[in-house]
Amino acid sequence: MRSGKDSIVCHCYCRCPHVILGCSVGASLNGFEEMVEFLPASDTKKVEKMSPKTKLLIAGLVLGALLLSLTVGLLVWHFAYRNVPVQKVYTGYLRVTNYPFINAYENPSSAEFADLSSKVVEMLQKTYQTSPAIGPHFVQCNVTAFSEGSVISYYWSEFSVPTYLEANLDAAMSDLKVQTVTLRQRGALYVDSFVAYSTDPQMARTFRDNKCMFFLHATDGAATKFSSPGFPNAPYPPNSRCQWALRADASHMIVLHFKTFKLESCKASKGDYVNVYDSLTAVEPRIMIKLCGTYPPSYNLTFISSQNVMFVTLVSDDREKHPGFKAEFSQIPRTTLCGGTIRDANGVISSVFFQVPEDKFVKVRFQMFYLYEPGVSITSCPNDYVEINNVRYCGERAPFVVSNNSSKMMVKFRSDQAYVDTGFTAQYLSYEPKNPCPGQFTCKSGRCIDKGRKCDGWNDCGDSSDEVGCVCSDKQFRCKTSQYCKPRFFLCDGVNDCGDGTDEQDCKCPDAFLKCRNGKCVPEAQKCDNTDNCGDGTDESDCGSAKPTDCTAYTYKCQNGQCLNKLNPECDSVADCTDGSDETFCDCGKRPYSRKTRIVGGVNADIGEWPWQVSLQTKKDGHTCGASLVSPTILLCAAHCFQDTSGIRYSDPSVWTAYLGLHDQATRTTSKDVVIRKIKRIAAHKQFNDFTYDNDISVLELESPVTYTDFIQPICIPESTHVFPVGKSIWVTGWGAVTEGGVGAAVLQKAEIRIINQTECNKLLDGQLTSRMICAGYVSGGIDACQGDSGGPLSSVEANGKVYLAGVVSWGEGCARRNKPGIYTKVTEMRDWIKQNAGL
Repeated sequence: MRSGKDSIVCHCYCRCPHVILGCSVGASLNGFEEMVEFLPASDTKKVEKMSPKTKLLIAGLVLGALLLSLTVGLLVWHFAYRNVPVQKVYTGYLRVTNYPFINAYENPSSAEFADLSSKVVEMLQKTYQTSPAIGPHFVQCNVTAFSEGSVISYYWSEFSVPTYLEANLDAAMSDLKVQTVTLRQRGALYVDSFVAYSTDPQMARTFRDNKCMFFLHATDGAATKFSSPGFPNAPYPPNSRCQWALRADASHMIVLHFKTFKLESCKASKGDYVNVYDSLTAVEPRIMIKLCGTYPPSYNLTFISSQNVMFVTLVSDDREKHPGFKAEFSQIPRTTLCGGTIRDANGVISSVFFQVPEDKFVKVRFQMFYLYEPGVSITSCPNDYVEINNVRYCGERAPFVVSNNSSKMMVKFRSDQAYVDTGFTAQYLSYEPKNPCPGQFTCKSGRCIDKGRKCDGWNDCGDSSDEVGCVCSDKQFRCKTSQYCKPRFFLCDGVNDCGDGTDEQDCKCPDAFLKCRNGKCVPEAQKCDNTDNCGDGTDESDCGSAKPTDCTAYTYKCQNGQCLNKLNPECDSVADCTDGSDETFCDCGKRPYSRKTRIVGGVNADIGEWPWQVSLQTKKDGHTCGASLVSPTILLCAAHCFQDTSGIRYSDPSVWTAYLGLHDQATRTTSKDVVIRKIKRIAAHKQFNDFTYDNDISVLELESPVTYTDFIQPICIPESTHVFPVGKSIWVTGWGAVTEGGVGAAVLQKAEIRIINQTECNKLLDGQLTSRMICAGYVSGGIDACQGDSGGPLSSVEANGKVYLAGVVSWGEGCARRNKPGIYTKVTEMRDWIKQNAGL
């Protein structure tokens, strides 16, 4: 060290043939070095007889060196790490009570805005200086906006604080109180409701940058539109922070609606996001919602402010490029209407401007219930909740009923100032105490269900009261723990339907044996030995990394002829084939609008949720069949849709028109998302049997190709070896009749069903199934495809995120009947025919 300070240097020496340690200590004084060297003794015995003085001197020097090293280390840690200043930005608001609000305060460029903001800034500076934990670290502050009440001032303040004092600063800012401050200018500023919160670091990084700041005021009777920068022609910029301050007239509230929303996936660790605040600054307690990812246009992204202001922020990182959002807002009169008394026999209530029922014996049926808040317990429901009979309900809940053995029921809805969800809608009904469900079964919860659904093995009531005390039929079995009856086809399907494993416990093979998908048991030693011992490929399909194996009907075959033992290797982002052919045709099965709705079974699909769904129509019948887009020019459909009748030649391509990207039949000619194509060629399977419906498949060629959009995408065609296991959840979609013999749906419907064991299903349908058919649905009925759904897709969402065409809607006995599940053409069995006739 040559800093002019004292230093101690310790050297160790090694000399042969004796290994003896020596140490030299030097002190640098005013540029001169003075060395005291302790050399090794020539006689080891003399070393042993070293004087006590010498020993003490050596010990003192070593101890001094250690203390000096420790001191230097502490100083380095303090100045280089502990004392490093960090930037802290706080945003907040305060109320100035001795100033009335004037319109000029809305304009940051006005003289009035500048005058009042300078007074607020001076008040903040003086207040900060009164606190020893705040004042020394203050850098600057600024007022960003004003709103009514008397005048609410929104601001940010910047501090530079050592790391070890950061927590002290947070605590001091939290405890800070501001009341009256005398200004340099004449007069004083009276202040209350002082709020300050630490800013998200992603937002704080560019908090001074106002290049992407917008001030908008609602127009009475019209919607004001705004969007992210560049939308829709270019993605919003990276590493940016954009802000929109929205205002309405006095005594009004703001209704904000996002019409299009496409940001980076929410899975990103930091990522891009939009925050909406019930305020004019980004303070956490006033956040209404945080949005990221992609939402379909049909998803409800509507938010209502509590006052006449709202704040929208967009924060982006440096990754990926996305279109952004398009939004609009309008103003509505502020209202205090929330609750009331209803004396009608029935009606509808909701979480926005709802009234409360009171008549006879009352029950409320919640049809939609979304009062979810991140990290909040749904058992205590401390924030947003509905309260009935002193019980709170919150979170995301399936439809449920709350009844009351009284002519009065008090329904309370409460929400706090932060985070909002979709809300709820409900029906209120009056009922006779002696007969609450005329002609139906009364659940313990008060819900009414069809009597035919009692003891069918399904929890239709929601509280299982319809399945208590049942006698199982010959088509059912009893679970061990729950004592409920379940359909026999649930046995040994690989799904724990009982919850206690009863339905799967007797399906195992003996020890040291493997159970095949076809039920056969083979020795574990035969697993992954490159031989199909099961006969269905089970023992060779789960062997870790893909390995070449002998080609069988159950092994995946690459384009170069190589066969693999891996189950469903196509499009899993791993090139298993040496020629990479398992990953070459994977631009399919993508849904730009992934499913975000949280209810299933016979409900409206979201716009763009099933972008391969096609509506096939004729001039005479309108919508007649569904179909699936599999390439820019090819559709897959059922063969039975094109059987001629005495009235029309359905086999004639000119009869048909295909509507792609369609959601609502009422908008098929007006929606800009819909593409219309005539049919050039129809190729139905030559072995189609119009009596048994075997080989029920056809290929249609469009007159001209379609361009893929967010609403038009192809579905993946699985290879012949692709496995869709029994019990797997799967989706059927279409515009078919919603009831047997009824009329078709206007809006595309979706229903989640399950693949049923082929053997058990064949028993239910009197042996009518062939190997080219797949059975799916519910034995209890209630959810099924119906007339008008024919030819449409049976879509399977796979682990790789892609959606595959598992089946084509073919036939069934009626619609949604008990013990009569739907039958679909099995696409894996038709793979070779599809290759030959569609070129895919």
